[in-house]
Amino acid sequence: MKDTLLVNIGRIVGILPEGVRKLCGKEMDTVQTLDNAWLLVRSGKIDSFGPMDSLGERPSDVEVMDLSGKMLLPAFCDAHTHIVYAGDRQQEFVDKINGLSYEEIAARGGGILNSADLLHNTSEDSLYEQAAQRLEEMISKGTLTMEIKSGYGLRTEDELKMLRVIRRLKENYPVDIKSTFLGAHAVGREYRGRQDEYVDLVCKEMIPAVASENLADFVDVFCDEGFFTVEQTDRILKAGMQYGLRPKIHANELAVSGGVQVGVNYNAVSVDHLERTTDVEMEVLRNSDTMPLMLPGASFFLGMPYGRAKDYVAAGLPVALASDCNPGSSPSCDMRFVMALGCIKMRLTPQQSFNACTINAACAMGAEDVAGSITVGKKAGFIVTNKVMELGFIPYFHHTPFIDKVLI
Repeated sequence: MKDTLLVNIGRIVGILPEGVRKLCGKEMDTVQTLDNAWLLVRSGKIDSFGPMDSLGERPSDVEVMDLSGKMLLPAFCDAHTHIVYAGDRQQEFVDKINGLSYEEIAARGGGILNSADLLHNTSEDSLYEQAAQRLEEMISKGTLTMEIKSGYGLRTEDELKMLRVIRRLKENYPVDIKSTFLGAHAVGREYRGRQDEYVDLVCKEMIPAVASENLADFVDVFCDEGFFTVEQTDRILKAGMQYGLRPKIHANELAVSGGVQVGVNYNAVSVDHLERTTDVEMEVLRNSDTMPLMLPGASFFLGMPYGRAKDYVAAGLPVALASDCNPGSSPSCDMRFVMALGCIKMRLTPQQSFNACTINAACAMGAEDVAGSITVGKKAGFIVTNKVMELGFIPYFHHTPFIDKVLI
């Protein structure tokens, strides 16, 4: 945005003081608002804001935008996506309708491996064009800070191809993108039956190659039943950390896998999925700085259990939500729908679900200093709604259009 003074804002929603990194437990119950307000943007950041009667003389060196009583929200943050992929997996959609489970499709060579085959035969330029369309959809739906993973390459050059596409997206779009290396998303076809050798490839070849081009912020592992063991995850995280990659973990989607424990042990920025966790995992997370990140879109699409978000909040823990946008288990990038699922299926209040999709989601990708709330000093990225409404309208009328414009 240019230096801009927003005036006649009907309501600012999602105000937090400087220095708040995340909201835990009962803190998630509250969303601070300010009615009849102004907000000043300078150098792309929130400079100041307040009630209209405190504005005084308007600065002469800024553009003025009159919101005519509409509502201003911080943009959504999506801390777990896989939007760089080739084609789609519509046949597997039919397989699911006909009764096959995610695990059964993967066991017969489908799932992630199908996406890897498609990506291998897709040029970098075509892959970029497809991903750019998905990113533009995310922006139009109000998401301006996001994490994007590799993981459909499963060969060194194909993983690098994905990460280079993510770098191009960072360069060409005015949004905040975090990049994650997920070479350990599955075992490549040529390594079937030789999983430890594939782990060697990830640790000794892929990670150094990724680091040499400075292509990733995080290293991630699918630590779950039928994918990578705790011991293999340990090796991969150690290797990534040696090259400055912070850990994130896919954990406990299909079984209670031990992924939460290994993630916390390495101070992972987040442990993601958590559809199947016990009180033990909650206790482990209580004594950590790792964000529990749940993905209700995958539960919705696959018919799996939803994460125990309400229990986590009741236990005093933070919770973040993300879309898991991908071609196999959550083909949607709509964080408004994620917020609605947080309420409808996970029994979070609108305030709790909103906080899980904004400030806590920003924290789940190390972006809480620039995004996730209306806070002086943060980057200016906003949703302007088409009218003033109660926060609960957004998840309640979960597909009624509510965005007037997205300001970047």
